[in-house]
Amino acid sequence: MTFKYNNVYINNQSTVVGPYEKKGPLGNKFDKSYKDLYCQEKSWEMAEVKLMQDSVEILLRKARKNIKEIDLIIGGDLLNQICATSYALQKFKIPHLGIFSACSTSTEGMLIAANFIDSGKIRNAIVSVSSHNLSSEKQFRNPVEYGAPRPSSATFTTTGGASVLLSNTKSRIKVDSATVGRICDMDQKDPNNMGACMAVAAGETIMDHLRETKRDVNYYDLIITGDLGLYGKEILKDYMASEYGIELSNNYSDSGLMIFDIKNQKETLAGGSGPACSPLVNYSYVFPLIEKGILKRVLIVATGALFSPTFVYQKNPILSISHAVSLESVR
Repeated sequence: MTFKYNNVYINNQSTVVGPYEKKGPLGNKFDKSYKDLYCQEKSWEMAEVKLMQDSVEILLRKARKNIKEIDLIIGGDLLNQICATSYALQKFKIPHLGIFSACSTSTEGMLIAANFIDSGKIRNAIVSVSSHNLSSEKQFRNPVEYGAPRPSSATFTTTGGASVLLSNTKSRIKVDSATVGRICDMDQKDPNNMGACMAVAAGETIMDHLRETKRDVNYYDLIITGDLGLYGKEILKDYMASEYGIELSNNYSDSGLMIFDIKNQKETLAGGSGPACSPLVNYSYVFPLIEKGILKRVLIVATGALFSPTFVYQKNPILSISHAVSLESVR
């Protein structure tokens, strides 16, 4: 399902990160960073709350908006009942929609906001997401203190908060369209191999988008998935070539491989993941290239693994989904 928009724009964005992201290739492009994973808080969960709060406050300053001017705030994270989002956003007292689409939450939030704005129901909306390496590890895999070794296929959850302001006020980035993904089941049961779980979901969403917009893959200067990582990226490329005869080559990249230097940051293994991964890369690096007209058309295809430890322990497959947002440079 693809929606076409006439009057939706990106007005500003913000990014806040932890120490590993600061040491990565995009380290000098983020708005704020912390030197340790506690982010001056007493727990990893409250650190994640702070990351999202910071990103909203920075966004409001950059956009020169006050809280009363914001119609709606949409947010999500990985923790149970999206608690980080609730604790982070309650202080702003803005009408709120909490959403969960795992690591594709950012694009889901953007398409929901775009639909509200394009319909004329609201003028603007903030979309915020967060993730934290250690709060996620503790919840989804093993107690961090356990020190379990991780295989090379595992990704490294990003620590960060990211927010974006969408509105009907014209800017240099237009939200052209968005495609809602479908749930995919690859019978993948390994929580340490998210790339294999999510790759086909990304492929199906890309194909749905291209079919419904009647576009060719080369229409876009950049198609950027997130967060398939090292192995998931190759699976997607093989899948697109074998199933649809489409070669993803020079105009394709993955945010999970851009957030960290996986050759030198060995602990990040197959690359980055988490709801913050895709927006941290896109908001800090890709959006400025669109604003300058260096990239004229970009398709953001965030990916999410829809699972809980309970279902994994019961030997159920890990389901996945991907949502896409198409952006265009306005000159």
